[in-house]
Amino acid sequence: MKHLPLIITLCLAPLAALYSADVASKRPNILHIHADDHRPDGLRALGNPVLVTPNLDSLVERGMTFKHCYTMGSNIGAVCVPSRTMMLTGRSWQRIPKAPAAAPNAADPATFLPRVIAAAGYQTWHMGKYGNGFPAGLAEFKTTIRDDAHGETPEDDRAHCSQRLADGTIKFLKTRAEAHEEKPFYIYIAPPVPHDPRSAEPQFHQLYDPAKIPLSPAFLPQHPFDNGEMTVRDEALAPWPRTAADTMRQNADYYSCVTGLDHHIGRIFAELKASGQWDNTIIIFSGDNGLSLGEHGLFGKQNLYEFGGMHVPLVIAGPGIPRGRSDALVYLMDLFPTFAEFAGAKIPDGVEGKSMVPILAGTQAKVRDVLYTAYRDCQRAIRDDRWKLIRYPLVNRTQLFDLGSDPHELNNLADKPEHKAKLTELTAHLTQEMANHADSCPLTVANPKPAEWTPPAASGEAAKKIRKKAKL
Repeated sequence: MKHLPLIITLCLAPLAALYSADVASKRPNILHIHADDHRPDGLRALGNPVLVTPNLDSLVERGMTFKHCYTMGSNIGAVCVPSRTMMLTGRSWQRIPKAPAAAPNAADPATFLPRVIAAAGYQTWHMGKYGNGFPAGLAEFKTTIRDDAHGETPEDDRAHCSQRLADGTIKFLKTRAEAHEEKPFYIYIAPPVPHDPRSAEPQFHQLYDPAKIPLSPAFLPQHPFDNGEMTVRDEALAPWPRTAADTMRQNADYYSCVTGLDHHIGRIFAELKASGQWDNTIIIFSGDNGLSLGEHGLFGKQNLYEFGGMHVPLVIAGPGIPRGRSDALVYLMDLFPTFAEFAGAKIPDGVEGKSMVPILAGTQAKVRDVLYTAYRDCQRAIRDDRWKLIRYPLVNRTQLFDLGSDPHELNNLADKPEHKAKLTELTAHLTQEMANHADSCPLTVANPKPAEWTPPAASGEAAKKIRKKAKL
């Protein structure tokens, strides 16, 4: 890491050339792989030694990893919906267009990312998650192929969703080559994995023995208080209290889907090389939201812990991209202006995301000093480069974590007198960021609910009913 400034300096010249709109032949292809419920540590190269992910690891090894990337927030349990909408519009969670498309506050489709990139002369193509993926934006790709493989999809069909995604992408690349297509491409593939139901091809399940999967240091049988969303569908996927055996099995299935995805992504990489496009393609790997898998007694994405709902992986690799890791605090919506700069496209008015190109070019170390996240009316959080505050207004609870020494958020410092000043400072930052992003949720309520929570008695049947009622 001490050589990173040198690496960035050496890469500045080609990086600058890529963003010159005057030289169309030098503009890079853009391949964006955006996984579903993918944790920020969800690759071997991102810190999980159990995972087998050689192809995506290769991106980490040759590209830039943004260690602190987040989706900003959600007003619904399906965090993927606002997350993907923010990414494709560049707007923050309270300002994204609402359904239906004809609503008074609907945005102009010409300002959606596919149209912006197409206007710069790119061929646009999408395949994968659709229903909870901002359909109005996806409709603006020149070609979009829906392959959700969600919910009640037959298990065998679900197991092969990553294979179908790779098959479709490879076919698109071959068709381009046969037609001698000269336009650069913007491919957005959205695998519906490792979101549940977690069914992969048998050879990938065989790689992971649930009995040998280590538990997170933050594993708990139950969350210590009511966080405002204790029985949402995702939380009903595990029994109460949480058990070690079930948690290890769920992690093993999750890992199987990640490895299956990695294998088929490797096939796409091979086709890029065979078609001569590898050296001119910037590849981005990210997730729409994170996921708890037993941490703090939670199993969903409806929380604000670091290994929870809003923290996602982000890796960018390709021509002109330096190698290394960045501590910059970034959002998924920052990809909008970043991709626009890659393509030499005009960034529309109203885009709130901040381009990461200055970080990649080495001219800036960061684009913001603090980063805030939110979930419905029950959770708000703010973090800087070391400290993090989470506020639960409905039950009048606050957590303060020193992420530098406590990355799994095990030790709440909110009640420690020596940290009172930090608590006050971060609360002020949180209040300001909420105002900046049109978030009017109160941080204190007049009559807070009791913080104690008792899980449903018949968790098995309760889980089925919750899943049927709210299929996310």
